[in-house]
Amino acid sequence: MTFGEHLEELRVCLWRAVFGIMMGFIVGIFVSQWVVQWIQTPLKNALLEYRAKQAATKVDERLKEFQEAGYDPTIAEEASKGRLAPKRYLVSPQELARQIGLDPDTAGGSSTAEGSSTQPHATSLASQLVEVTLWQPVEESEGVRATSLSIHEAFAVYIKAALLVGLVLASPWVFYQVWSFVAAGLYPHEKKHIHVFLPISLGLFIAGAATVFLFVFAPVLNFLFMFNEMLGIDPDPRISYWLSFVLMLPLGFGISFQLPLVMLFLERIGIFTVETYLGSWRVAVLVIFVIAMFLTPADPTSMVLMAGPLTILYFGGILMCLFMPRSQSPYDELDEEAG
Repeated sequence: MTFGEHLEELRVCLWRAVFGIMMGFIVGIFVSQWVVQWIQTPLKNALLEYRAKQAATKVDERLKEFQEAGYDPTIAEEASKGRLAPKRYLVSPQELARQIGLDPDTAGGSSTAEGSSTQPHATSLASQLVEVTLWQPVEESEGVRATSLSIHEAFAVYIKAALLVGLVLASPWVFYQVWSFVAAGLYPHEKKHIHVFLPISLGLFIAGAATVFLFVFAPVLNFLFMFNEMLGIDPDPRISYWLSFVLMLPLGFGISFQLPLVMLFLERIGIFTVETYLGSWRVAVLVIFVIAMFLTPADPTSMVLMAGPLTILYFGGILMCLFMPRSQSPYDELDEEAG
């Protein structure tokens, strides 16, 4: 195949991949609402844990005060476990009495004479206010949901979620096109490897993305929120930033999990050998950590959570090369005779 024919094959494969993504995008438009709710689950759980810990800390500091004030022991216990979040208000007893239909004189304090136009001084009014603590479930408190700061942001998130669905649905077709392009530049005896590599490649990509949702998001978010607690900064994540985070991290894991397959492919076409992989494992581990640093956000937790599995996959790639050895090709014999 000439260079021009190879470029034409690339163009055809790219258009086919784009067409598959477009079909998946159309499907994603109808399910984006549920997808947006689903991808917020790790963030909501982390925020709930953060708010529950925050509420429990505040209650622990004032638990003795609550008990002395005669609070219901059940409320105090639920609050100490972080299930209820306190919120403090300053109210006027007289105004509160009027609101609930009681005699304002029974609420304490002094009232002005009937018909008097005298207005209380600001300082005296402030002294009449009393503190009231109201309780609400932590999951209904402020700061447990992602926010949007512009009018069009929700629409943009909806479209991005539809595109995410399209990429996921079209991923088998896209992987097929990628490997079809690779196969076009291979020798006939090497093209048969594509039928083995394609399902393994798709499985590794799905495994990498699933690893993020099952094992990575929770510790990474808890690690990052730890600095909010340490610095006294209240977290208020934006939905657009979270969606970008959701797109970046699974994609990075899915691509990086192709490592054993790339190792097997390079060994099959004779660029590297098993001995080379074994002799350079220290350098390979260093390179894995450097790559993980660039494929993950700027936190050490996600980097380590990516580099750890990749190190295991590196040795898994060596095992694949050992148990799936490269077969002898007729071109090897020609090279030996020419030598």
